Amino acid sequence: MMRQGLAAVAALAAMVVGANAQTPVERGSYLVNTIGTCQNCHTPAGPGGPVLDRAFSGGPQVWDTPMFTARGANITQDRETAIGAWSILELKKALIEGVRPNGVPIAPIMPTSYYGVLTERDRDAIAAYLKTVKAVRNEVPSPTYKTAIVREIPPGGDKQMTDAELTDPVKKGFYLATFGHCMECHTPRGATGQSDFSRLGAGGEEFQGPWGVSVSRNITSHQTKGIGAWTDAQIKAAITDGVRPDGTKLKPPMGFGSYKRMTDADLTAVVAWLRTVPAKE
Repeated sequence: MMRQGLAAVAALAAMVVGANAQTPVERGSYLVNTIGTCQNCHTPAGPGGPVLDRAFSGGPQVWDTPMFTARGANITQDRETAIGAWSILELKKALIEGVRPNGVPIAPIMPTSYYGVLTERDRDAIAAYLKTVKAVRNEVPSPTYKTAIVREIPPGGDKQMTDAELTDPVKKGFYLATFGHCMECHTPRGATGQSDFSRLGAGGEEFQGPWGVSVSRNITSHQTKGIGAWTDAQIKAAITDGVRPDGTKLKPPMGFGSYKRMTDADLTAVVAWLRTVPAKE
C-alpha cells in the first residue's frame, strides 16, 4: 500500500511539473490549436486553406439549422467587432455557460456544453491565450435564433475535472476528447436534430464542404462496425493523418492538421479512452 501511495504521489508530482513547464498562455495555445480545433470554425479559409494572418477573425461556414443560423465568430482581440473588450471572467463564462457578457446565448454549434469538464487551470489558460490573439477587425453577423436554444450536455460533460484525475490515462483521454467535442460529430442525431447519446460514437452524420460529402465514422469499440479491431497506431494515424488502416484517405472536416500537433502522450490517452466506448452497431 505504501508503494502504491508513493507511486500515486510521484505520478501527480510529474503531472504538475509537466503542467508548470508551460505558461498559462502556452497551455491555452496548445489546447486551442490542437485538440480544440478552434481554427476550424473561427479562421477564414481561402483556396489554399486557412488564412492564418487573419486567424480567429471569423470562419467561412454558415450553419442554418431549425434552431439557429450562425457563423464562426470573430474571437480576436478587436474591441469593436470581436471579444477584445471581454474580461477574463466573461470569457470563461462564455466558454463554459455559452452566454455572452450581454446575456445573449452563443449558438450551440459552439460546443460550450462539452467544455464543462475543463479544469480551472485550463479554463484560465484558454482565456489567457485568447487575450493574446492579434486583433483583426471583421464584423461577423450575429446569430439569428428561430426557437429557444437547447444546450446538449454530453455524458460527463457537466462535471469539472481536476488535475489529479488527469493522471489516469483513460480519464485524461475522456477529458481531451470531450473538450475536443469528438462525439458532437460522431454521435447520430434524432429527428429533432439533437444528439442521440444512447448511441454515443456510432457516427453517421453527413458533412458537406469543398471536399464533397463526408460521413462521420463509427468510433466505438465495435470490432467490425467501429474501430475495435484497429491497432493503437492505426487509430493514431486516422486521427493525425486522416488515413484508414487500408491506406485510403479520410475527408474533412476532421482537424487532422491540428491533431497532428498533439503530444504522443495525449494521443495515447485519447486512444485508451476510445477503447472503453461501448460497442454500437
